[in-house]
Amino acid sequence: MSYRPSRILRNLSLFAALFAFGLVMFGAFVRLSNAGLSCPDWPTCYGQVTWPKLTQTVAKADTRFPNRPYEAHKAWREQLHRLLAGTLGVLVLAMALLAAWKQRWARLAVIGSALLAVVGVSLYMRGEHMWASILAILAMALPLFAAMGLKRPGAWRISLVILSLIIFQAMLGMWTVTLLLKPIVVLGHLLGGMTSFALLSWVGLRYAGVGAHSVHYAGLRKAVMAGIILLACQIALGGWTSANYASLACGYGPSAFPQCLGQWLPPTDYHQGFILWRNLKVSFEGGILDQPARTAIQMTHRFGALLLFAYLLALAYGLVRRGLHLEAIAITLVRSHKCRCVSATWYLVCH
Repeated sequence: MSYRPSRILRNLSLFAALFAFGLVMFGAFVRLSNAGLSCPDWPTCYGQVTWPKLTQTVAKADTRFPNRPYEAHKAWREQLHRLLAGTLGVLVLAMALLAAWKQRWARLAVIGSALLAVVGVSLYMRGEHMWASILAILAMALPLFAAMGLKRPGAWRISLVILSLIIFQAMLGMWTVTLLLKPIVVLGHLLGGMTSFALLSWVGLRYAGVGAHSVHYAGLRKAVMAGIILLACQIALGGWTSANYASLACGYGPSAFPQCLGQWLPPTDYHQGFILWRNLKVSFEGGILDQPARTAIQMTHRFGALLLFAYLLALAYGLVRRGLHLEAIAITLVRSHKCRCVSATWYLVCH
Protein backbone atom coordinates (compact mmCIF):
# COMPACT_ATOMS: atom_id res chain seq x y z
CA MET A 1 0.00 0.00 0.00
CA SER A 2 1.64 3.25 -1.09
CA TYR A 3 1.63 6.21 1.27
CA ARG A 4 0.21 8.80 -1.10
CA PRO A 5 -3.09 6.99 -1.97
CA SER A 6 -3.64 6.28 1.72
CA ARG A 7 -3.11 9.94 2.60
CA ILE A 8 -5.43 11.15 -0.17
CA LEU A 9 -8.11 8.66 0.84
CA ARG A 10 -7.76 9.64 4.49
CA ASN A 11 -8.22 13.34 3.75
CA LEU A 12 -10.98 12.73 1.22
CA SER A 13 -12.94 10.39 3.49
CA LEU A 14 -12.69 12.71 6.49
CA PHE A 15 -13.85 15.65 4.38
CA ALA A 16 -16.68 13.52 2.99
CA ALA A 17 -17.67 12.55 6.55
CA LEU A 18 -17.87 16.22 7.58
CA PHE A 19 -19.79 16.96 4.40
CA ALA A 20 -22.21 14.09 5.13
CA PHE A 21 -22.75 15.38 8.66
CA GLY A 22 -23.63 18.82 7.30
CA LEU A 23 -25.91 17.21 4.73
CA VAL A 24 -27.80 15.30 7.44
CA MET A 25 -28.24 18.56 9.38
CA PHE A 26 -29.44 20.37 6.27
CA GLY A 27 -31.84 17.50 5.56
CA ALA A 28 -33.31 18.00 9.04
CA PHE A 29 -33.73 21.69 8.24
CA VAL A 30 -35.58 20.79 5.03
CA ARG A 31 -37.76 18.35 6.93
CA LEU A 32 -38.60 20.68 9.82
CA SER A 33 -39.45 23.54 7.46
CA ASN A 34 -41.98 21.27 5.66
CA ALA A 35 -40.09 21.57 2.37
CA GLY A 36 -39.82 17.85 1.61
CA LEU A 37 -42.38 18.01 -1.22
CA SER A 38 -41.63 21.55 -2.37
CA CYS A 39 -40.17 20.12 -5.61
CA PRO A 40 -42.80 17.65 -6.89
CA ASP A 41 -40.49 16.11 -9.53
CA TRP A 42 -37.10 14.40 -9.22
CA PRO A 43 -34.18 15.01 -9.70
CA THR A 44 -35.17 18.37 -11.17
CA CYS A 45 -37.29 20.98 -9.42
CA TYR A 46 -40.27 21.97 -11.57
CA GLY A 47 -38.18 20.91 -14.55
CA GLN A 48 -35.21 23.11 -13.55
CA VAL A 49 -31.71 21.98 -12.61
CA THR A 50 -31.80 24.45 -9.73
CA TRP A 51 -35.27 25.94 -9.09
CA PRO A 52 -37.51 28.44 -10.90
CA LYS A 53 -36.48 32.04 -10.40
CA LEU A 54 -37.85 34.05 -13.33
CA THR A 55 -41.49 35.05 -13.56
CA GLN A 56 -42.11 33.03 -16.73
CA THR A 57 -40.52 29.87 -15.31
CA VAL A 58 -42.57 30.21 -12.11
CA ALA A 59 -45.77 30.55 -14.17
CA LYS A 60 -44.76 27.50 -16.22
CA ALA A 61 -44.10 25.54 -13.02
CA ASP A 62 -47.55 26.36 -11.61
CA THR A 63 -49.16 25.33 -14.89
CA ARG A 64 -47.26 22.04 -15.03
CA PHE A 65 -47.99 21.15 -11.39
CA PRO A 66 -51.34 22.73 -10.50
CA ASN A 67 -51.69 20.60 -7.35
CA ARG A 68 -48.38 21.84 -5.95
CA PRO A 69 -48.09 25.65 -6.34
CA TYR A 70 -44.51 26.88 -6.42
CA GLU A 71 -43.16 28.18 -3.09
CA ALA A 72 -39.78 29.83 -3.60
CA HIS A 73 -38.86 29.92 0.11
CA LYS A 74 -39.20 26.11 0.27
CA ALA A 75 -38.15 24.93 -3.18
CA TRP A 76 -34.58 26.23 -2.92
CA ARG A 77 -34.06 24.28 0.31
CA GLU A 78 -35.17 20.98 -1.18
CA GLN A 79 -33.25 21.36 -4.43
CA LEU A 80 -30.11 22.63 -2.71
CA HIS A 81 -30.26 19.54 -0.50
CA ARG A 82 -30.37 17.37 -3.63
CA LEU A 83 -27.43 19.22 -5.19
CA LEU A 84 -25.40 18.81 -2.01
CA ALA A 85 -26.29 15.11 -1.95
CA GLY A 86 -25.04 14.84 -5.54
CA THR A 87 -21.78 16.49 -4.47
CA LEU A 88 -21.38 13.90 -1.71
CA GLY A 89 -21.98 11.23 -4.34
CA VAL A 90 -19.10 12.58 -6.41
CA LEU A 91 -16.82 12.56 -3.35
CA VAL A 92 -17.74 8.95 -2.58
CA LEU A 93 -17.23 7.97 -6.22
CA ALA A 94 -13.72 9.47 -6.08
CA MET A 95 -13.02 7.48 -2.92
CA ALA A 96 -14.21 4.26 -4.54
CA LEU A 97 -12.10 4.86 -7.64
CA LEU A 98 -8.97 5.48 -5.58
CA ALA A 99 -9.61 2.38 -3.46
CA ALA A 100 -10.17 0.14 -6.50
CA TRP A 101 -7.68 1.70 -8.92
CA LYS A 102 -4.93 -0.92 -8.70
CA GLN A 103 -7.26 -3.78 -9.66
CA ARG A 104 -8.52 -3.30 -13.20
CA TRP A 105 -11.74 -5.29 -12.87
CA ALA A 106 -12.65 -3.48 -9.63
CA ARG A 107 -11.92 -0.11 -11.25
CA LEU A 108 -14.16 -1.01 -14.19
CA ALA A 109 -16.91 -2.12 -11.80
CA VAL A 110 -16.87 1.27 -10.07
CA ILE A 111 -16.92 3.16 -13.37
CA GLY A 112 -19.68 0.89 -14.67
CA SER A 113 -21.71 1.48 -11.53
CA ALA A 114 -21.50 5.25 -11.96
CA LEU A 115 -22.51 5.03 -15.63
CA LEU A 116 -25.45 2.74 -14.86
CA ALA A 117 -26.64 5.16 -12.17
CA VAL A 118 -26.50 8.12 -14.58
CA VAL A 119 -28.33 6.22 -17.32
CA GLY A 120 -30.91 5.04 -14.77
CA VAL A 121 -31.67 8.61 -13.72
CA SER A 122 -32.04 9.61 -17.37
CA LEU A 123 -34.48 6.76 -17.98
CA TYR A 124 -36.45 7.68 -14.88
CA MET A 125 -36.83 11.26 -16.11
CA ARG A 126 -38.23 9.87 -19.38
CA GLY A 127 -40.80 7.79 -17.53
CA GLU A 128 -39.04 4.41 -17.97
CA HIS A 129 -39.33 3.57 -14.28
CA MET A 130 -38.94 -0.20 -14.58
CA TRP A 131 -35.70 -0.02 -16.57
CA ALA A 132 -34.45 2.76 -14.30
CA SER A 133 -34.99 0.52 -11.26
CA ILE A 134 -33.18 -2.41 -12.91
CA LEU A 135 -30.17 -0.24 -13.73
CA ALA A 136 -30.16 1.19 -10.20
CA ILE A 137 -30.05 -2.32 -8.72
CA LEU A 138 -27.15 -3.24 -11.00
CA ALA A 139 -25.39 0.01 -10.09
CA MET A 140 -25.65 -0.91 -6.41
CA ALA A 141 -24.55 -4.51 -6.95
CA LEU A 142 -21.34 -3.79 -8.87
CA PRO A 143 -19.49 -2.00 -6.03
CA LEU A 144 -20.54 -4.72 -3.58
CA PHE A 145 -19.11 -7.47 -5.79
CA ALA A 146 -15.96 -5.42 -6.30
CA ALA A 147 -15.59 -4.94 -2.55
CA MET A 148 -15.82 -8.69 -1.89
CA GLY A 149 -12.97 -9.42 -4.30
CA LEU A 150 -10.78 -6.41 -3.52
CA LYS A 151 -7.38 -7.45 -2.17
CA ARG A 152 -7.13 -4.54 0.24
CA PRO A 153 -7.68 -3.93 3.97
CA GLY A 154 -11.21 -3.45 5.26
CA ALA A 155 -11.31 0.36 4.99
CA TRP A 156 -10.58 0.18 1.25
CA ARG A 157 -13.41 -2.30 0.70
CA ILE A 158 -15.84 -0.25 2.78
CA SER A 159 -15.12 2.69 0.46
CA LEU A 160 -16.78 0.67 -2.30
CA VAL A 161 -19.67 -0.34 -0.07
CA ILE A 162 -20.36 3.33 0.67
CA LEU A 163 -20.75 3.98 -3.06
CA SER A 164 -23.48 1.35 -3.20
CA LEU A 165 -25.13 2.90 -0.15
CA ILE A 166 -25.06 6.39 -1.69
CA ILE A 167 -26.79 5.11 -4.83
CA PHE A 168 -29.45 3.52 -2.63
CA GLN A 169 -29.77 6.82 -0.77
CA ALA A 170 -30.47 8.54 -4.08
CA MET A 171 -33.26 6.04 -4.74
CA LEU A 172 -34.71 6.69 -1.29
CA GLY A 173 -34.60 10.41 -1.99
CA MET A 174 -36.53 9.79 -5.20
CA TRP A 175 -39.09 7.58 -3.43
CA THR A 176 -39.51 10.21 -0.71
CA VAL A 177 -40.95 12.49 -3.39
CA THR A 178 -42.76 9.97 -5.59
CA LEU A 179 -44.35 8.14 -2.63
CA LEU A 180 -45.36 11.44 -1.01
CA LEU A 181 -43.36 11.24 2.24
CA LYS A 182 -44.33 7.66 3.08
CA PRO A 183 -43.00 7.26 6.67
CA ILE A 184 -40.99 4.06 6.10
CA VAL A 185 -39.19 5.70 3.16
CA VAL A 186 -38.49 8.88 5.14
CA LEU A 187 -37.13 6.76 7.99
CA GLY A 188 -34.96 4.74 5.61
CA HIS A 189 -33.57 7.95 4.14
CA LEU A 190 -32.63 9.20 7.60
CA LEU A 191 -30.97 5.92 8.61
CA GLY A 192 -29.13 5.79 5.28
CA GLY A 193 -27.75 9.26 5.87
CA MET A 194 -26.63 8.40 9.39
CA THR A 195 -25.06 5.15 8.17
CA SER A 196 -23.22 6.99 5.39
CA PHE A 197 -21.79 9.46 7.90
CA ALA A 198 -20.79 6.65 10.29
CA LEU A 199 -19.05 4.59 7.59
CA LEU A 200 -17.24 7.59 6.14
CA SER A 201 -16.03 8.53 9.62
CA TRP A 202 -14.87 4.98 10.32
CA VAL A 203 -13.05 4.75 6.99
CA GLY A 204 -11.34 8.11 7.53
CA LEU A 205 -10.16 7.13 11.00
CA ARG A 206 -8.91 3.77 9.77
CA TYR A 207 -6.96 5.41 6.93
CA ALA A 208 -5.46 7.67 9.61
CA GLY A 209 -4.47 4.60 11.66
CA VAL A 210 -6.87 5.29 14.54
CA GLY A 211 -8.31 2.18 16.17
CA ALA A 212 -6.29 -0.28 14.12
CA HIS A 213 -4.44 -1.65 17.16
CA SER A 214 -6.89 -1.02 20.00
CA VAL A 215 -6.32 -4.42 21.64
CA HIS A 216 -6.43 -2.79 25.08
CA TYR A 217 -10.14 -2.05 24.62
CA ALA A 218 -11.11 -5.39 23.09
CA GLY A 219 -12.97 -6.38 26.25
CA LEU A 220 -15.34 -3.44 25.77
CA ARG A 221 -16.30 -4.40 22.22
CA LYS A 222 -19.51 -6.29 23.04
CA ALA A 223 -20.72 -3.65 25.48
CA VAL A 224 -20.03 -0.84 23.03
CA MET A 225 -21.67 -2.74 20.18
CA ALA A 226 -24.78 -3.20 22.32
CA GLY A 227 -24.77 0.53 23.01
CA ILE A 228 -24.46 1.28 19.31
CA ILE A 229 -27.41 -1.00 18.54
CA LEU A 230 -29.53 0.69 21.22
CA LEU A 231 -28.52 4.11 19.89
CA ALA A 232 -29.44 3.09 16.34
CA CYS A 233 -32.85 1.90 17.57
CA GLN A 234 -33.40 5.19 19.35
CA ILE A 235 -32.46 7.15 16.24
CA ALA A 236 -34.91 5.02 14.27
CA LEU A 237 -37.62 5.77 16.85
CA GLY A 238 -36.85 9.46 16.51
CA GLY A 239 -37.10 9.23 12.74
CA TRP A 240 -40.40 7.34 12.98
CA THR A 241 -41.71 9.98 15.39
CA SER A 242 -40.83 12.75 12.97
CA ALA A 243 -42.02 10.92 9.84
CA ASN A 244 -45.45 10.45 11.42
CA TYR A 245 -45.61 14.01 12.77
CA ALA A 246 -45.84 12.73 16.35
CA SER A 247 -43.21 15.00 17.90
CA LEU A 248 -45.85 17.13 19.63
CA ALA A 249 -48.34 14.33 20.24
CA CYS A 250 -48.18 14.92 23.98
CA GLY A 251 -49.11 18.56 23.66
CA TYR A 252 -47.38 21.73 24.82
CA GLY A 253 -46.34 23.25 28.11
CA PRO A 254 -46.15 21.67 31.59
CA SER A 255 -48.73 18.99 30.79
CA ALA A 256 -46.51 17.58 28.01
CA PHE A 257 -43.66 16.39 30.26
CA PRO A 258 -43.02 14.21 32.19
CA GLN A 259 -46.68 13.35 31.69
CA CYS A 260 -48.30 13.15 28.28
CA LEU A 261 -51.46 15.17 27.72
CA GLY A 262 -51.57 15.59 31.48
CA GLN A 263 -51.65 11.81 32.08
CA TRP A 264 -49.10 9.20 32.98
CA LEU A 265 -50.84 6.61 30.79
CA PRO A 266 -52.65 8.45 28.01
CA PRO A 267 -54.81 6.62 25.41
CA THR A 268 -52.52 4.89 22.88
CA ASP A 269 -52.83 2.72 19.80
CA TYR A 270 -49.54 0.90 19.31
CA HIS A 271 -50.84 -1.27 16.48
CA GLN A 272 -51.75 1.65 14.23
CA GLY A 273 -48.71 3.63 15.37
CA PHE A 274 -46.23 1.02 14.15
CA ILE A 275 -47.65 -0.22 10.86
CA LEU A 276 -44.54 0.10 8.71
CA TRP A 277 -46.09 -0.08 5.26
CA ARG A 278 -49.40 1.52 4.37
CA ASN A 279 -50.49 0.87 0.81
CA LEU A 280 -52.16 4.26 0.51
CA LYS A 281 -51.75 6.56 -2.47
CA VAL A 282 -52.12 9.71 -0.42
CA SER A 283 -49.77 12.43 0.73
CA PHE A 284 -48.37 11.77 4.19
CA GLU A 285 -47.42 15.43 4.59
CA GLY A 286 -48.74 16.56 7.97
CA GLY A 287 -49.41 12.95 9.00
CA ILE A 288 -52.48 10.74 8.67
CA LEU A 289 -52.53 8.98 12.07
CA ASP A 290 -55.05 9.76 14.77
CA GLN A 291 -54.09 11.05 18.22
CA PRO A 292 -53.80 7.68 20.07
CA ALA A 293 -51.46 6.30 17.37
CA ARG A 294 -49.22 9.37 17.49
CA THR A 295 -49.21 9.27 21.28
CA ALA A 296 -48.08 5.63 21.18
CA ILE A 297 -45.14 6.58 18.95
CA GLN A 298 -44.15 9.47 21.19
CA MET A 299 -44.35 7.39 24.38
CA THR A 300 -42.24 4.62 22.82
CA HIS A 301 -39.66 7.23 21.85
CA ARG A 302 -39.55 8.47 25.46
CA PHE A 303 -39.17 4.98 26.91
CA GLY A 304 -36.38 4.29 24.42
CA ALA A 305 -34.54 7.44 25.47
CA LEU A 306 -34.70 6.43 29.14
CA LEU A 307 -33.47 2.90 28.37
CA LEU A 308 -30.57 4.19 26.31
CA PHE A 309 -29.58 6.73 28.95
CA ALA A 310 -29.59 4.03 31.66
CA TYR A 311 -27.42 1.74 29.54
CA LEU A 312 -24.90 4.46 28.68
CA LEU A 313 -24.76 5.46 32.34
CA ALA A 314 -23.88 1.87 33.26
CA LEU A 315 -21.34 1.70 30.44
CA ALA A 316 -19.74 4.96 31.58
CA TYR A 317 -19.50 3.59 35.14
CA GLY A 318 -17.75 0.53 33.77
CA LEU A 319 -15.30 2.72 31.87
CA VAL A 320 -14.42 4.65 35.02
CA ARG A 321 -13.71 1.42 36.87
CA ARG A 322 -11.37 0.21 34.12
CA GLY A 323 -8.88 3.02 34.52
CA LEU A 324 -8.30 6.73 35.02
CA HIS A 325 -7.40 7.29 31.36
CA LEU A 326 -11.00 6.44 30.44
CA GLU A 327 -12.68 8.77 32.95
CA ALA A 328 -12.90 11.69 30.53
CA ILE A 329 -14.57 9.49 27.92
CA ALA A 330 -17.04 8.17 30.47
CA ILE A 331 -17.99 11.62 31.79
CA THR A 332 -18.41 12.96 28.25
CA LEU A 333 -20.54 9.96 27.35
CA VAL A 334 -22.98 10.54 30.19
CA ARG A 335 -23.15 14.31 29.86
CA SER A 336 -23.63 14.32 26.10
CA HIS A 337 -26.39 11.73 26.16
CA LYS A 338 -28.11 13.36 29.13
CA CYS A 339 -28.40 16.53 27.07
CA ARG A 340 -29.64 14.60 24.03
CA CYS A 341 -32.11 12.62 26.11
CA VAL A 342 -33.66 15.75 27.63
CA SER A 343 -33.68 17.50 24.26
CA ALA A 344 -35.39 14.55 22.61
CA THR A 345 -38.01 14.46 25.31
CA TRP A 346 -38.68 18.17 24.91
CA TYR A 347 -38.84 17.83 21.12
CA LEU A 348 -35.80 20.03 20.58
CA VAL A 349 -33.78 17.44 18.68
CA CYS A 350 -33.92 17.48 14.85
CA HIS A 351 -35.12 14.03 13.78
